[in-house]
Parts: sequence; structure tokens; C-alpha cells
Amino acid sequence: MTFATARERAAGGTLILRVEDLDASRCRPEFCAAIAEDLRWFGIAWDEGPDIGGPCGPYEQSRRDYLPVWRRLRDLGLIYPCACSRRDVLSSISAPHGEDQGQGDEPVYPGTCRARVAEVLAASGPAGVNWRFRVPDGEVIRFLDGRAGALSATAGRDFGDFLVWRKDNIPSYQLAVVADDAAMGITEVVRGEDLIQSTFRQILLYRALGLAEPSWHHCPLIFDDAGNRLAKRHPALTLRALREAGADPASCLQTEKGSCQENHLSNSEEERKSG
Repeated sequence: MTFATARERAAGGTLILRVEDLDASRCRPEFCAAIAEDLRWFGIAWDEGPDIGGPCGPYEQSRRDYLPVWRRLRDLGLIYPCACSRRDVLSSISAPHGEDQGQGDEPVYPGTCRARVAEVLAASGPAGVNWRFRVPDGEVIRFLDGRAGALSATAGRDFGDFLVWRKDNIPSYQLAVVADDAAMGITEVVRGEDLIQSTFRQILLYRALGLAEPSWHHCPLIFDDAGNRLAKRHPALTLRALREAGADPASCLQTEKGSCQENHLSNSEEERKSG
């Protein structure tokens, strides 16, 4: 979050803390308070968030309504119901030549359920079935990243039809963050470079919904001596663990080429909007 803070302060914008707690099986109310407490100990201050409020609340995704966005995509005929499990998708690409697919963060969906068009407009709600966004096969999606420069990916080859709603009636990460970014007036999204592949999907959603796309800045990740990416699956390196061990917040930061880096381990996304 130090990247987001530095960029927001330099631009005279507004820093937003948003908690992405849609998965009730993994998120509890006390986690939200812990995130704010640990980040404040780390020296981060935000202008809007679940603990202080603001004009764009609520700042917990579990309290926001995403059904209007799903209905809009349904009415446009851009999504369809899908009965395939992740195992089904993995099995379909294990055939010859399939090993070249899905080089991103998930396998390329083979389009098995694309023909279920007749069921789209008849659906009164998304619950009970997965819903996928139909990507424009062969189209090159491009964006200019604030750190990495010009990036591109080909829809249908580098990434396929992606989930926008889960059968347990939870909107996907892709749909939720696009809806929230638009509603909160986000002008720049600052996050880790492991989410670059998600950006291409989100650009398609912005375009489909007629929303203004923000600018993007993907930060480098932190790795240990063995080359493993530091993430929240390493509990000893969470901000809470460091704090309880008596660590000095300043000592947890590293300076590389003039940019501050830290282990971003909380279940949240930090963004900024212009002032």
C-alpha cells in the first residue's frame, strides 16, 4: 500500500481502503478491524474506508449490491450460465495442444457452455449456476501500465471466458472491483503485478458497461531468498505477526529505485482517485 500512498499524495488525490470480503467462509467482521489496525501501525493513512466512512461507502464489498451490474450484462447478452467445474476445464485442456493454454492465472475456458444462449434472458437471477463473460475471441486487448508500460493480451488465447458470478450467489472478483471502482470514482488502481492478467478481463467489463476505465499501476512483487513470492499464506510475515514480534514498522520497508515496498498481506485492495 506504500505505492498507492506515495502516488496518491504526489497527485493530491484521495486514498481509499476497500475490504474485499465477499467470501463469507474466509472473512469475518473482526478481520476488517484488524486490517485497519495493522495498516495504521504500519504508518498508512487513508481518506475513505470502512473505519472512517466517506461519500462512496459502504467500503466492505459484502455490504454492496452487485445485482444491477449482473442484470445489465445479462440484458446485453454478454454473459451465459455455465455448468462446468474447474476440474472440467482442466480436463478439457489436457488434450493434445491444450498444455499451451491458460498461461495466466487460470486455464482458458474452452467455451463448452457458450451455446446456452436461450437461458440467458429467461434467468431472473444469477443464483444456482456459474455465469461467464463471453470474451471477443482473437481481439487484442491493450493498456498502458504506469510501471510496466504497454501491455497486451489476446482474448480467447491468453485468457478465456471468465466468471462474473458464482453458483453460490457471490459476484466474482472481476465484476465486483469494476463495479466498485466505477461507483467510487476511481481514477487509478494501484496493485501487485500478479493481477495484470485480471486487468485485461476488467477492461472488457468497463467497455461492456460503458464505464470510464481508470489508469493502472502494477507494483513489483516481493520474493524471499528461495524465489518464492511473499503472500498471506506465509503467516510469519503478516503485519500482525511482525507487530506482535515487536518489529519497527520502518524496518519492514525496503527501498528499491526510490520506491517503497512492503509485504501486502491483507484481504483488501487500495486505490486512489484524483482530488
